[in-house]
Amino acid sequence: MHRTSRSSLAVLAGSIVLWSAAARAAQSPPAIPGTTGTIALDGTVEKTYEGANKIIVAAEDGFEHLFHAGKQTEVHGAESALNGVAAGMHVVVHYTVEGGENTAVEVDRIGGGGLREMRGVVTSVDRDAKRMSIRLADGTTETLQLTDRAAKDVGADVDAAATVVVYYADGDGRKVAHYFAKIHAG
Repeated sequence: MHRTSRSSLAVLAGSIVLWSAAARAAQSPPAIPGTTGTIALDGTVEKTYEGANKIIVAAEDGFEHLFHAGKQTEVHGAESALNGVAAGMHVVVHYTVEGGENTAVEVDRIGGGGLREMRGVVTSVDRDAKRMSIRLADGTTETLQLTDRAAKDVGADVDAAATVVVYYADGDGRKVAHYFAKIHAG
């Protein structure tokens, strides 16, 4: 009788361990198989570990993502890799996944000395020419230059008539879009 109870407890304990491991793994969804190039995540900085060059960003979907920032990581709106990036900041992290590690290629700080935000309806996107035009709420049209990364990897589902948010920098008298994504009109 005791052996049956002990066996049942062992099976139950093993099930709980496996279930909790699966629940932890669900906190950071895996990369999409076959995805190449960079992936972009729009979110809020939860914590930075400057000494370890790590940053945790909470996405709108509720998941927290851990990113490694190397010497090659570009940061817009901050002095260096993670210096100037702090909890509570709105950021877009462009990253790659290799060996199960998310490596930040670019971190765009939104607002507060970083990139600016614009919302509107796309009137044209020309990825080859690295150009995008959007109609703003006041009826005016803005044409933005796209960074190489934005032209290649960002907003693949965006076409004419899509309502978008665009994060851009003013450079050399022109607006340069670093990131854009479809949003719900409203």
